[in-house]
Amino acid sequence: MTDPTARPQDHKDQAAPEPADAAAAPGAEAVRDPLAEAQREAAEMKDKLLRTLAEMENLRRRTEREVSDARLYGISGFARDVLGVADNMQRAMQALEDELRGNESVKVLVEGVELTERELLKVLEKHGVKRFSPLGEKFDPNMHQAMYEVPDASAAPGTVAQVIQDGYKIGERVLRPAMVAVFKAPPKAAAASANDD
Repeated sequence: MTDPTARPQDHKDQAAPEPADAAAAPGAEAVRDPLAEAQREAAEMKDKLLRTLAEMENLRRRTEREVSDARLYGISGFARDVLGVADNMQRAMQALEDELRGNESVKVLVEGVELTERELLKVLEKHGVKRFSPLGEKFDPNMHQAMYEVPDASAAPGTVAQVIQDGYKIGERVLRPAMVAVFKAPPKAAAASANDD
């Protein structure tokens, strides 16, 4: 039984004393400094904000570039289809013999076709499509399509010997490569026999 004369404080004295430092007690959570916690959260939020701003700026730049490319290259499919028309007009002009060009009635037709071809090329250029003819230039597989090789000791190997079909670019991209013939060095056996003669 308990002693009726004992005071309530006496029971407290008998209990184990509490440690002075709460953090030292096992299992007790460390007391956090609210100011340090708020500064850490503010730093995290600032970092997230800066990353989000950088992502938004990158997205804006990428979108501007995509819109610009869409404006410039959006007509590529249509332009490729129209190039066939331009090629046919050029072939028609090359197929006419000189004696037919002298005929007065044919002369008017020829002038009309030439005028139409020039107008077509002008419209294509207005929309960023430019024709190029690489005759005499160094062969570039990114811009030219080699159809055959021409052996010639007097010409530099790898140079465009003949343009079979003009190429077209839209902006800085190749819309259609130029079809070309390329000079190559003659075989060594043939060159040696030519030197012997």
